[in-house]
Amino acid sequence: MPSRFDWLLDEARLTAQTLIDRAEDLASPTLRLGITGLSRAGKTVFTTALIHALMRGGRLPVFRAMHEGRIATARLEPQPDDGVPRFDYEGHLATLVDDRRWPESTRRISELRLAIDYAPARGGRRTLTLDIVDYPGEWLLDLPLLDQSFSAFGANSLALARAPARRPLAGPFLAALDAMDPAAPADETEARRLASLFTDYLAACRAETVSMSLLPPGRFLMPGDLEGSPALTFAPLDLAEGKDAPAGSLHAMMERRFEAYKERIVRPFFRDHFARLDRQIVLIDVLSALNAGPAALADLESALDGILAAFRIGRNSWLASLFRHRIGKVLFAATKADHLHHTSHDPLEAILRRLVERALARAEGAGAEIDMVAIAAVRATREAMVKRGRAHLPAIVGVPEAGQHGADAFDGLAEAAVFPGDLPENPSALFDPAHGFNGLSDAAGGDFRFLRFRPPQVERNAGGLALPLPHIRLDRALEFLLGDRLK
Repeated sequence: MPSRFDWLLDEARLTAQTLIDRAEDLASPTLRLGITGLSRAGKTVFTTALIHALMRGGRLPVFRAMHEGRIATARLEPQPDDGVPRFDYEGHLATLVDDRRWPESTRRISELRLAIDYAPARGGRRTLTLDIVDYPGEWLLDLPLLDQSFSAFGANSLALARAPARRPLAGPFLAALDAMDPAAPADETEARRLASLFTDYLAACRAETVSMSLLPPGRFLMPGDLEGSPALTFAPLDLAEGKDAPAGSLHAMMERRFEAYKERIVRPFFRDHFARLDRQIVLIDVLSALNAGPAALADLESALDGILAAFRIGRNSWLASLFRHRIGKVLFAATKADHLHHTSHDPLEAILRRLVERALARAEGAGAEIDMVAIAAVRATREAMVKRGRAHLPAIVGVPEAGQHGADAFDGLAEAAVFPGDLPENPSALFDPAHGFNGLSDAAGGDFRFLRFRPPQVERNAGGLALPLPHIRLDRALEFLLGDRLK
């Protein structure tokens, strides 16, 4: 476990970094925006669309600084952190516009800096520097580990693995756990086998048909260049209550590696990146959890509660902000709103609010400003009324990705009209297995499972540049996150 000296040293480093950031902010106003979300939430697409909207404009009526013509230019500048990969905006935009494919998911932290030249409402000219920090939401779920012992991590992880919704997926790992003795001598082969089975279980929980969200340690599913390292070669263990693991045992080795994971992977992320954020958007794939049913929704609710608990939430007083960053605004965004007719957007936001109720109460009590929105950062569909028999039904129209199946198989080239169904006005039934709801695909009236659509065809100007990307409520997100800094 880290010593009190280690904690004090980290606090001193954070305070020093905050003072440096504040001094730079006086010379050049800067805002650090964190963009995160769990698997399949669309972080890369959102980040690309946000940058493109700031640079190219478009239909953004709610984003007042843009709508009123007060943003002169937004230009890319070299990012401030030389040791962090640059967000590949140009490559991701080309994938969206030229190839009409969705970019690869976020698997590591990346940054990009924009300088926004604008005219305040009272006149003059100013520049706001926007540092965008894009990182996997799974990494956030690791932050609570900093306050946990290996025994607490094991108890929490195994309680989840033995829950009814997960136990079938965790079967091979739990069987291996039952057959071994944590107090036995340390064995590298056994450690690797258990870590592999534990990782396989976490990956199975993330599959689309299951859509679980609470899956720490986050780097197990996104190891990058750490794959195979001892810091990622551990697993939760059972140790009988009151029994100590002797030195040199498998349990002692796993405990040492768990502590290494926290100190060498989790703590540097918190200290160097997360603790320096000013604003945060959390993107949430609510539709995938809806498809999987109440167990997935309950798991997502717990994950969001843990995520918000990790934030340094609260309004920055002038004095307090000199010594410590606090996230003053958090936006929760339910993505893929273009998979539903607009009449279901309000119910989608109601479901999102229900998911973050517990976390919302804590954040609002700490003084943070919170908002929620259903969005599509890049809109892949349009709406139409389609005649079926004598009835006219609201539909969404787009190009389903090749290999998708509805009434017919889709080739990835032809448009199709889809009836997405209506979300219930009252979200309570979606969260209660006793109501007999087992996922939207089992709901009365047909299969509500949504299709995956290709990105839209985007027109270009005379110079060959892509015109603004179509969206749903991206302007509302921009106004909440940036509007007060561009007045």
